[in-house]
Amino acid sequence: MSITNRLLAALPRKNYQGLGAGLERVTLTFGEILYEPVTPFQYVYFPEDSLVSLLSLADGHLALEVGMVGREGMVGAPIALGINISPVRALVQGTGFAMRMTSVRFRKELLQNLPLQRLLYLYVHVLMTQVTQTAACNRFHVVEKRLARWLLMTLDRVQRNDFQMTQDFLSHMLGVRRVGVTKAASMLQQRKLISYSRGHITILDRAGLEAYSCGCYRSVNETYESILG
Repeated sequence: MSITNRLLAALPRKNYQGLGAGLERVTLTFGEILYEPVTPFQYVYFPEDSLVSLLSLADGHLALEVGMVGREGMVGAPIALGINISPVRALVQGTGFAMRMTSVRFRKELLQNLPLQRLLYLYVHVLMTQVTQTAACNRFHVVEKRLARWLLMTLDRVQRNDFQMTQDFLSHMLGVRRVGVTKAASMLQQRKLISYSRGHITILDRAGLEAYSCGCYRSVNETYESILG
């Protein structure tokens, strides 16, 4: 079976085989919470076609997406730095498969697998770049541009042109009211970049969406490809 997750696929064959016995394939389901802030990691996840949002919480209930992990990365990356608790809520936003390993076993594997260590150090840097760029994007760019960026990032990770996303869910991801999501989605529809109806989104023009998106999407992608590509 081919290795779908890009981090696992980048490992030398013998190093990946060393991990193999500890990995199990699981289904992640939309709405499932993998971690809450300040709780110990029980597992680490290497998504295949699933998608996980990293959410920062304020006042215990307000949530804003600060990062996104799919087939390019790993959920639970702080473990690579010796941190055993999650700083964010990890929420599944796209149902699909992932490879999973217990955090206890993963820490042991990490100590003896130097190529894995190196990959994860590089990935943590890339993830930090994504988080900081997302913070800047949320502060300085209009909702339409941010939505275009978010849709492109989602598309890259799920490898599908259509997916289900309600207005309520998108409003949490982008940190805006539902009316803001409606207005932004309508504008993208008017430009014939997407189709959006009753929570179902279809990307009609990938190239046009990239051209319309803010530069944050390209910046994060270029960082990933230059370091891990």
